[in-house]
Amino acid sequence: MPHSYTDTASPWVERWAPLMAPGGRVLDVASGAGRHARWLAARGYRVDALDRDAEALATLSDVPGVTLRCADIEGGPWPCERGVYAGVVVTNYLHRPLFAELFAALAPAGILIYETFAAGNERYGRPSNPDYLLQAGELLDVVRGRLRVLAFEDLEIQHPRPAMVQRICARLE
Repeated sequence: MPHSYTDTASPWVERWAPLMAPGGRVLDVASGAGRHARWLAARGYRVDALDRDAEALATLSDVPGVTLRCADIEGGPWPCERGVYAGVVVTNYLHRPLFAELFAALAPAGILIYETFAAGNERYGRPSNPDYLLQAGELLDVVRGRLRVLAFEDLEIQHPRPAMVQRICARLE
């Protein structure tokens, strides 16, 4: 689901973002050039855009409401506060050891919006490495007992390109 430099958010993010506290602080994980950071900031959220690519993050430097956080979240310590985010948004990114940190970052009633590639995507191209593909029901298993699931999908999509994806929206209660 690669996107060009744009403010076009994923329809999944657009659908569930209104559940986050209005004007709340949101963490956009693996933000890249920040299509979700831009979209959320334009709707009044205070967004921490987190990515290891300083060059990509720099494209967000003039966006009001966006704070840049450059860090290697796979090779270094978790750089974000715990218990402060009205929402955590993750799209097209999977590093399983970070799930506990993502949950811990949520404030009470905070919303996790997660969407990434799933097993079966290898028939469409990249990613095809199982390390970057969720297994059937994996997002449900990961949040079980930690967050309340509000919505979940495990399906084949056609737009913006054919892919197998899993998506979840869940709330910390």
